[in-house]
Amino acid sequence: MSRAMKKNGFTLMELMITVAIVAILAMIAIPSYTQYVRRANRTDATKTITLDAQALERCYSQSFTYANCAGAAAGTLPSPQGKYNVTITIPDPLVAAPSYAISAAPLSPDQVADTACTSFTLNTAGAQGMTGTADTKTCWGST
Repeated sequence: MSRAMKKNGFTLMELMITVAIVAILAMIAIPSYTQYVRRANRTDATKTITLDAQALERCYSQSFTYANCAGAAAGTLPSPQGKYNVTITIPDPLVAAPSYAISAAPLSPDQVADTACTSFTLNTAGAQGMTGTADTKTCWGST
């Protein structure tokens, strides 16, 4: 009498099919995840710019000038998450009408690679701007 042999483990073909399926899933998931992370990181720029604009407007409502505002001093600083350099420009009030311009340029390597929404701007009139291949509403998160 012969005993039936019991097979344990996987064949090489089964293992290769599993590896191929995982590779296909990774080819789809990794670029999609990278785009999602870049899109989420854009809020670091837009949120910081918006908060700085609010601080400047509060200062202006009290002193009728954007110069010497403690809440949003003119200059360049990194955003809270360190993804962008945020620059606040306030022209000399003796030369120009009271105004400001705030811009954010990418600082981290993952945001530098974001060609859809490269940099962001906001001015005294509330005009939102950006550079890149996408439209302003998409970059600022309005859609």
